Amino acid sequence: MAEVWQCLKTRPGQMIVLGSLLGGPVANGAYLVGLALAGAYAIPISATCSLFGAIFSWIFLKQRPTKRVVAGMIICVSGAIIINWVEPEGTKNFTLGIICALIAAICWGLEGMFSSSSGEELEPEISVNLRELISGIVDLAIIVPAVKALSRLAGTLQAGIPVIWLLVAGLSAAVSFLTWYKSNALVGCAIGMSLNVTYAFWGVLFCVLFLGQELTVTIVAGSIIIVLGAVLVTMNPLDLFRKNQSA
Repeated sequence: MAEVWQCLKTRPGQMIVLGSLLGGPVANGAYLVGLALAGAYAIPISATCSLFGAIFSWIFLKQRPTKRVVAGMIICVSGAIIINWVEPEGTKNFTLGIICALIAAICWGLEGMFSSSSGEELEPEISVNLRELISGIVDLAIIVPAVKALSRLAGTLQAGIPVIWLLVAGLSAAVSFLTWYKSNALVGCAIGMSLNVTYAFWGVLFCVLFLGQELTVTIVAGSIIIVLGAVLVTMNPLDLFRKNQSA
């Protein structure tokens, strides 16, 4: 923890803090609203975060995208259009839910840009702890009181079984972040990020299996296209075969 607090005095640490505010309270809040309003349709939309990460890196970090990255961006947008082509019946505020998921993707893209600009100087464990610490403090100390939700928070903590599911989700998120940051450190950000965005597929699959989400042609096709586009944005698939041949 001493190293975490020390990082707050450095520019890389401050970049992580800024990314934490965007990727934590803002993005997570928008994502949860998107899930509530659009269901599983919000999941693949949020996976376009790698697309926005590439765009912001181009604008602010002067990392000019290659033709492959541009092609991946176009594929991601095409997948998002396919998902929203036919609005599911009986779903209120579906478009608003999709917009919220898009806001989450934009904020996660900004977080990725900030973390990548400081990632070479900070250890993954420190970055993750700092990110979650700042995000949690802002949520509990500012957001919840600001929206007058303290009583709802207390009621939620006494809800019984739902709290257990929230704990499981929280622990899963913790494992996810730690393994993702570890993956980026071990195999590189490109491969780690390309594998990470496949949560769009897994999220839709779990919603279909456990929550009774209706499986439509548009959500299946759009999810697959977005994942493929996101992979293309973050890495050249041919590199995998080249590495296997060299090994």
